[in-house]
Amino acid sequence: MIEYVNYVSLLIIPLFILFTILYGSARKVRVYDSFVAGAKEGPKIVLSIFPYLLAIFVAIKGFQGSGAFDYLKSWFYQLFAGLGIPIEVISMAIMKPLSGSASTALFTDIVKSAGPDSMAAIMTAIIMGSAETTFYVLAVYLGAVNIRNSRYLVPVCLIADLIGIVVAVIVARAFF
Repeated sequence: MIEYVNYVSLLIIPLFILFTILYGSARKVRVYDSFVAGAKEGPKIVLSIFPYLLAIFVAIKGFQGSGAFDYLKSWFYQLFAGLGIPIEVISMAIMKPLSGSASTALFTDIVKSAGPDSMAAIMTAIIMGSAETTFYVLAVYLGAVNIRNSRYLVPVCLIADLIGIVVAVIVARAFF
C-alpha cells in the first residue's frame, strides 16, 4: 500500500501539468504563450516585493540579535510556567509568526535536544502546522498588491495564530 501511495505521489505534479495543458488546449487557450506571459511577470513581482522581504528579514534578525527574543521568551515562560508548557514551545510560539525558516530550524533543534517523542516536540510540531508565518506572508502579499494600510489585518492574523497555538497545546495534552 505504501509503495502505491509513493508511486501516485510521484505522478501528481506531472499529471497536473498534463491536465492543465490539455484543459487549456480544449478551451482554445494558447498554453505556451500564456506560460511565457506569466513568466515575464515573475521578475517584476519579485522586484516589487523585494523591499518588503528585506525589511521583514532585517527586522527579524534585529529582534533575535538584540536579545529581545530571549527576554520575551523568558518573560512568557515565567507567565505560563504554572501550566507546564515547555520553554521550547514558548520559543516556537514567538518565532512562528515571524519566520518560517527560523521556526523550522528551531523545530529541528527541539527535536534533536528534547527528542521526537517529547511533549515539547509534539507541541511544536502541531504549532508548525497550525500557525502561519504572519509577518512574512503579510509582507509578501500586501507588498505584491501594493497595499499600504493593513488596518485590522495584523491583529486578526495574530489572533488566529494565538488560537492555533493554544489549540496545539490543548490537542497535544489531550492526545499525547
